[in-house]
Amino acid sequence: MSIHIGAQPGEIAETVLLPGDPLRARFVAENLLENAVCYNEVRGMYGYTGSYQGKKVSIQGSGMGIPSISIYAHELIHDYQVKNLIRVGTCGCIQEELDLGSIVLAMSASSDSNTNQMVFKGLHYAPTADYHLLSLAHKKAEEMGLQVIVGNILSSDLFYLDDPQRYNVWIDHNVIGIDMETSALYTMAARSNIRALSVLTVSDNIITGNVSTSQERQEKFMDMIKIALEVALEQE
Repeated sequence: MSIHIGAQPGEIAETVLLPGDPLRARFVAENLLENAVCYNEVRGMYGYTGSYQGKKVSIQGSGMGIPSISIYAHELIHDYQVKNLIRVGTCGCIQEELDLGSIVLAMSASSDSNTNQMVFKGLHYAPTADYHLLSLAHKKAEEMGLQVIVGNILSSDLFYLDDPQRYNVWIDHNVIGIDMETSALYTMAARSNIRALSVLTVSDNIITGNVSTSQERQEKFMDMIKIALEVALEQE
């Protein structure tokens, strides 16, 4: 057992899906995995292992923000020897033409967080997805008839902002959307030589103020999860 994950050795699969919301982890386990077993309830951050078309897969809630996902990613990597981490979450888009419910494959993740500045002693680092997972996710989406957008996102430490012009520089550089976790996930995966990918659903448009309904989010969330599970299916 680790500090924040109560699983025993061998209870977590080598491929783990990471939704921020632990209740989504439970929903996926109960509806898409076979013979799912809950291995973690510490701090209410549910984790489950089951099978998808015969493949052992785990899904672990990771919380919101870089500090939270960093804790769970670190323990999954170092205490449970996980090899593939796939974030499945939402993002707010900052391109007006992008529709709500669009699925984004985060090729890279810029950030306004100081975490990587601390790690790299003031130097800059470009966190990027694992190409194998990224290209496979794109292929699976095409096979499923789902359109996806591939590009750069921003992982921000702030959810609420007072400055409406804050995102202009990111918009001008064609950043697609904003989440709060991916930059740290990609950096940690690179350091440990494992694979990581973020598959995100656009839940709102920060520029226009449009927000998807709970039903729309649920439907598109399932599309995103199915892409991630199909990717998990092909990992060794």
